[in-house]
Amino acid sequence: MRVSVVDVGSNTVRLVVADAEGGVPLPVHTAKWRLRLSERVAHGGPIPEEAVEQLVEAVRAAGTTAQRWGAAGPLSFATAVVRNAPNRQEVLRAVRAGTGVRLCTLPGEVEAELTFLGARRWMGWRSGPLALLDIGGGSLEVAFGRGRLPDFVASLPLGAGRLTREYFEGQDPPSADSVKALRRNVRHQLRDVAARIRWEGPRTAVATSRTFQQLARLCGAPPGRHGPFTERELHRADLRDSLDRLALLTATERALLPGISAPRAAQSLAGAVVGHTAMKLTGLKKVFICPWAIREGILLRHMEEGASWWADITRQSDEAAPPTGGAHLRIATPVR
Repeated sequence: MRVSVVDVGSNTVRLVVADAEGGVPLPVHTAKWRLRLSERVAHGGPIPEEAVEQLVEAVRAAGTTAQRWGAAGPLSFATAVVRNAPNRQEVLRAVRAGTGVRLCTLPGEVEAELTFLGARRWMGWRSGPLALLDIGGGSLEVAFGRGRLPDFVASLPLGAGRLTREYFEGQDPPSADSVKALRRNVRHQLRDVAARIRWEGPRTAVATSRTFQQLARLCGAPPGRHGPFTERELHRADLRDSLDRLALLTATERALLPGISAPRAAQSLAGAVVGHTAMKLTGLKKVFICPWAIREGILLRHMEEGASWWADITRQSDEAAPPTGGAHLRIATPVR
């Protein structure tokens, strides 16, 4: 059986086609379309019509590619950039009308749960009580658990792209005062979640997302060409040194550093602030970089529970009220 997943993120639309048999999703094809949606959405504003049209084209191309590789209609979801848009439902309807693909949005807590599932399966039971950090473009997901699914999840409006626009707009490089203001906000937002992680005392901590992967590479982790089975770690002390370095550079200069790609160079500093502050407040001296995340979590859940599980997810997305926005903490018991 072949299954595909389409992930509409802040910067790109990503497709993964995988063989979903034997309990492990094995990728056979991946593709991406760079849209940079977050750069085209004003703070709190709707997704512009032109961007919606390009999103429709990208999802249509992803669906066609998935079919060409022998997969059925993709399991398609959008993260914070669409989830928080006031015209979210209009965007979802436009995608479905223009492509036949039923795109849905996932609550941040569900994203954290699915990402935890992917990380737990990759790391294995030997990792023991597990803490997870995942920095996206619009939000930060945190999770902790001792089993297959997490006992505790939280989603915070601390995405690297969002914070870059809120604190560093028009500053390249940003002022020292702006960096301090960002750090204060991150500390405030993370205070309660970090206390819970410290209290739980995880044996192992993992980090997922391109932001953490690039920061780890900047701090000396092996490059991606060495493959997913190469162990990669990110140490808090190394990240602190790199943070100071990033703060002095322009986005163009950051893009010349190891691991920092040009499209993500502008938001790399905000990502480093969030990553370092989260590790410091939770008491984590290092995190393992996990190559599996939300897309693999969706594939695993689909393999284990069948199509009815995803049908429930899409129905809830259709019925959900538009998000209210604002910087607020959301903690929930994961949906089993």
